[in-house]
Amino acid sequence: MLPLAMILKGLGAQIAGSDRSRDQGRSPEKYAWLEGQGIELFAQDGSGITSSEQTLVASAAVEDTVPEMVRAKELGCDRVTRAELLSALFNLAPKGIAVAGTSGKSTVTAMLGWILTDCGIDPTIMNGAVMKNFIAPETPFASARVGKGDVFVSEVDESDGSIALYRPAVALLLNVSLDHKSMEELRALFAAYLGASAICAVNADDSEALALLPHARQALTFAVDQEKAQIGIVPGSIADGPVRQAALVVDRHDGREYPLRLNLPGRHNLSNALAAIAGAVCAGVEIGRAVASLARFAGLARRFDIIGTTPSGITVIDDFGHNPEKCAATLRTLKNQPGRVIAFFQPHGYGPLRQMGHELAQVFAELLGPDDVTILCDPVYFGGTVDRSEGSERIVRLIEEAGGKAEHIPAREDCGKRIAEIAQPGDRIVVMGARDDTLTTFAQGLLNALS
Repeated sequence: MLPLAMILKGLGAQIAGSDRSRDQGRSPEKYAWLEGQGIELFAQDGSGITSSEQTLVASAAVEDTVPEMVRAKELGCDRVTRAELLSALFNLAPKGIAVAGTSGKSTVTAMLGWILTDCGIDPTIMNGAVMKNFIAPETPFASARVGKGDVFVSEVDESDGSIALYRPAVALLLNVSLDHKSMEELRALFAAYLGASAICAVNADDSEALALLPHARQALTFAVDQEKAQIGIVPGSIADGPVRQAALVVDRHDGREYPLRLNLPGRHNLSNALAAIAGAVCAGVEIGRAVASLARFAGLARRFDIIGTTPSGITVIDDFGHNPEKCAATLRTLKNQPGRVIAFFQPHGYGPLRQMGHELAQVFAELLGPDDVTILCDPVYFGGTVDRSEGSERIVRLIEEAGGKAEHIPAREDCGKRIAEIAQPGDRIVVMGARDDTLTTFAQGLLNALS
């Protein structure tokens, strides 16, 4: 909601709001900054809804029983979902560039937004994560950028079906895998998305995405491994490191090669870079210019974000991994380098855990070795009516049944104590989870305790 609020404010709208997180005392610095931007904040008790002329915008996580929702209904206020408002702003832009897929959306949106900005196109960018290239004293929570150009870059969400609302000039499809919906529903949503777009950039390494290619009117393919993709990597050119990598990007239209330097590790980030390059090319940027811009891409907060390393050599990493594919990408990146992994995982809700718990357990069991350990606390819960009868203990059981090593410790604070107790020099500790800004604080606290 924060980046959407900032884009609307940049367009001249008057913004006010409430959040149960603020009422619970979490992330006070973020709310103080919002107030400093002239956004009026209220307790989530309905007091902010005073006129039928107000429009109420609510995310999918806000129940109809929340006082604001009740009061808005009583006064007859217009109500729109976050997705409806975002898609309306996107569709009004002269050139909308959408980034879709189960995993990698925020990273690719930031990469593409940075390329376009670096090339002087001055885009508006709507992201779900803080983009380090755009952090400044006046914008410490840079998950949005308000530009003056014709381009609007946004990640678009399939989890609530709202991807169907967008009409992109350029559509990126990164991957299709299990998350909030069944594979059948996902295939239908992504097929329609490609069909609604003028030109598409599609990941040829992902078999599900590639199978949807016939639905695109015009397409550009990209891939790390698939040698028939139009934008790819020269075989044998990848140089991996623990915090950065390099490779030769090839444009197979003419065979020209371009050296890419990327200050992010992991094969998934190489794929993300190709996606951003392909999206930029679809938007009219010369491929060599796009590749060069990525050498100055600084990454995202909470995306394999190295908090620090202790004097004894224990590294703490903050990461947004929360579904099977995202967790797998992070764990593969860690296991590509030597050292034990301690994976702390905070599930981002009871519903998602039921939906993809088995697949999550398989990822942790199969990708981590006999010396590694997974520690789960209870799922994050900030209020509401969700069924909480089945939680993290089931995932731990599934991991153990699949041959992995895992522990369930209900309270996050106690997980931190356990990690500090077992951590050894050379370990990599990764803090994983979504929908909770305080995970970064938890990771920083771990580093401080271990130092």
